[in-house]
Amino acid sequence: MLSDLSFSLQITAPIFFIISLGFLFKKIGWIDDAFAKKGSDLVFKVTLPCLLFVKLSKTDFTRGLPLALIGYAVFATSVVFVLLELFATPMVKEARDKGVFVQGAFRGNMGIIGLAFCISAFGEDVLGIASIYLAVLTILFNVLAVMTLTRHRGDGHTKKMANLLTGILKNPLIMAIVSGILVSVFRIPIPGIAIHTGEYFASMTLPLALVCAGATIRAKEFQSSPPLYWSSIMKLVFVPFVITAGGVLVGLRNEQLGVLYLMSASPTAAASYPMAQAMQGNHYLAGAIIAVTSVGSLLFTTLGIFLLRVFDLI
Repeated sequence: MLSDLSFSLQITAPIFFIISLGFLFKKIGWIDDAFAKKGSDLVFKVTLPCLLFVKLSKTDFTRGLPLALIGYAVFATSVVFVLLELFATPMVKEARDKGVFVQGAFRGNMGIIGLAFCISAFGEDVLGIASIYLAVLTILFNVLAVMTLTRHRGDGHTKKMANLLTGILKNPLIMAIVSGILVSVFRIPIPGIAIHTGEYFASMTLPLALVCAGATIRAKEFQSSPPLYWSSIMKLVFVPFVITAGGVLVGLRNEQLGVLYLMSASPTAAASYPMAQAMQGNHYLAGAIIAVTSVGSLLFTTLGIFLLRVFDLI
C-alpha cells in the first residue's frame, strides 16, 4: 500500500510543486500578470499546438487506435453533461451562473494538467493515446460548452454563437490536431528541421504552462458561494468517479484506464473563463471554479490514483 501511495504522489507532487512555484514567483515579483498572460498565450498558440502536431504526425492511425477508450469517453462525457444540465437547473438560482456551473464541472484542463498527469504516470510513451484522446475530447468540450452557455443565456445569442463556432474551428489546438492527423494519414513529408524545431517548442509546454497556471491563482477567488463549491465538487469527485467507474465496467484497464481517469480528473480548463465572458456568463464564478479545482485536483487525483493502484486497475 505504501508503494501505491508513493506512486500516486510521484504523479501529482511534481505538478503541485511547479504550480506552487508559479504562485510563489508571482508573490515575490519574479513574474507578473503580464508574464502569466503572455506565457499562457504562447502555450495555447504555439508550444502546445507544436506538441500535439509533432506527436500526432508520428502516430500510426492505421493500427492500435484506442477506439474503445475514445468511444466510451465521448459517450460518458455526453451522459455526464446531460446529468449536469438536469442538476444545474434546480440547484443554481441565477440564470447566468447555470451555464458556467455546468461548463466548470465537465470541462477539464486536459491539454496542460491532464497531459502532465498522464506523462508523469506512464512516461512519454503514453502521449500517443493521450494525444488522440485530447484531440477528440477537445472538440467535444468546446461544442458542449457553447451549448450550455448559449442555452442559459437567453435571447440574442445567434450571431455570437456562430462567431464562437467559427472560433472553435480556428482554435490553434484543433488546427494542430487536424493537421497532425492529416500528415500522418496521408504520409505528408515534413522536413526534419521543422520537426526538431517543433520538438524544442513542445518541450517548453508543460513547465511554462504549469508556472503560468500557478501565477493566475488568486486567494480572493476562494469565496463562499454554493455554485462555486457545488461545481468544484462535481469536477473533482462526481465526474471522474462516474466516468472512471463506467470505464472499469466496460473493461478498460492499465494505461487506457489511467488516461481516462487522469484526463477526467484534471481541473477546470482555463479556456472556460474567456468563453464564459464572451457568452455573458458569470466569468467571476468561472475564474473561481478554475482556482478551486486547480488546487483541489492535486489532492483528489492523488487519492484517485492511489485507489486505482490498490485495486490493481492501472
